[in-house]
Amino acid sequence: MAKGEPGTTRRNSRNVTGWDRGDLECWQARTVDQVKACVDRARREGRALYPISTGLNWGYGSATPPRDGAVLLDLSGMNRILNAGQISEANPVAVIEPGVTQRQLHEFLSQFCPRLSFNVTGSSVDTSILGNALDRGVGYLGPRRDDVFGLEVVTGRGVLLKTGFRRLGEDSPLAHAHPYGLGPMLDGLFFQGNYGVVTSACLKLLPRPERSVAVSLALRDVSNLGAFLDGLALLKRLGVMGGVNHVGNRARTRASMMSGVSEYLGISCGVADADLAAEADRALATVAPYEWTSLGGVAGSAAQVRAAIAEVRRVLGGMAKLTVVDDAKLAAGFRLLNPLRNIWPWARANAAAISAIRPLQGLADGRPTDAAITNLLWRYGQPQAAGRELDESRCGLIFINPALPMDGAAVVDVVDGMKAVAAGFGHELYITLNIETTTSLVAVANLLFDRGDAAAVANAQACARGLWEYLRGRGLEVYRARADMMESVVDPQDPFWRTVWELKSVFDPDNLIAPGRYNLAQAPV
Repeated sequence: MAKGEPGTTRRNSRNVTGWDRGDLECWQARTVDQVKACVDRARREGRALYPISTGLNWGYGSATPPRDGAVLLDLSGMNRILNAGQISEANPVAVIEPGVTQRQLHEFLSQFCPRLSFNVTGSSVDTSILGNALDRGVGYLGPRRDDVFGLEVVTGRGVLLKTGFRRLGEDSPLAHAHPYGLGPMLDGLFFQGNYGVVTSACLKLLPRPERSVAVSLALRDVSNLGAFLDGLALLKRLGVMGGVNHVGNRARTRASMMSGVSEYLGISCGVADADLAAEADRALATVAPYEWTSLGGVAGSAAQVRAAIAEVRRVLGGMAKLTVVDDAKLAAGFRLLNPLRNIWPWARANAAAISAIRPLQGLADGRPTDAAITNLLWRYGQPQAAGRELDESRCGLIFINPALPMDGAAVVDVVDGMKAVAAGFGHELYITLNIETTTSLVAVANLLFDRGDAAAVANAQACARGLWEYLRGRGLEVYRARADMMESVVDPQDPFWRTVWELKSVFDPDNLIAPGRYNLAQAPV
């Protein structure tokens, strides 16, 4: 490879969904010029490109293209914070490339701008911030789509396009400050779009508040789930809990805590491996007995936090158990309970729970964690593996995530229907209802299965298909689509998708960029 030229390697597309395209050619770009060179080469050779940031889009296909024949375009080497020297509390914007990970930005801010944070997700520390945002991922504090503006894009024509006021040049005082620009906003075309390769974007950073706490609400009576969701929606609309409330079912709660609880019981309590699963089950039955539990955050001045918690208690205290935690409270609880672990089962269970909850509580404060991925690796017998190695494990993971109206009764009805479909295939659904906006929520629902078992893979994929068909029958749709379902969700007879295709002629007339991804794979007839 000549200096300055893109690298070439191969990458296996095997991933946790059990659906892949085998070993693929992979071009590696580290600069904008190299991305342009890859687009030009793809045009000359009649190849398609499938851009990936870090390729850790677990449960949606990871680095697997929706269509055969594509070359992977690996952007993980584009990992610069382009305005690192200019970021400050007075200038809370980071201009990041697609290879910048949650870990990298968190460590940078911790060292150089400790009063700033960002909207993290519960996925791995090694996932791409920009890649997740462009697929409309949901962070702990809100939709990541809202965090990003001012895109730099190499279109399928090989043209370098800058949206908003970045078009005025990086030295313009508006380039990284004003999110809208003048004229039509083109940014949205590149979220779940396949018209070009996004090479950088502006990311809004957040000031660290005086006080930040995590608020957990455990629903006492499952028959009140609809009213509970409506109450959380009210708190969202009033701005009392402005971030995302994550309402998880018991399966999700247990899956999120099992690894941390088991690790504590094994290491700190000396529980033998043969007894660990049963002991962990008993501990979780003690600390997490409820079918639905929400986790959200409240931040602001000390007085604002007190007032917000009082309002949460007024609206939902009659139907849910309220627990407020922060780092200091968790540390104090652990200091009190840990010495009693071998003489009081209740203390042991709660000390184990605190050990498991600590990294999850940090999400409210903008601290990314591998805890969710570690739980999956632990479940499938590889607790020592790094989080980014999930695709190499036996873990099978498929997401089916519908957007839903902010109507508690309607949501309960849909969730019950989804659970019935999954049960028909012998699956339990792991569900989190994320109250994302003031008018809608999204359900993050997944299947877990052993990817080393071919029959289990086939069953899980059939179940995922059945769940999507159920949602479509209810007039609903997923808010993010897996690579294997793109052909199904894109309808060539729908005027919307035909228009989406027609825009290809403007930005990517040769259909080079990710054919079939959130678009028709070819011209409709």
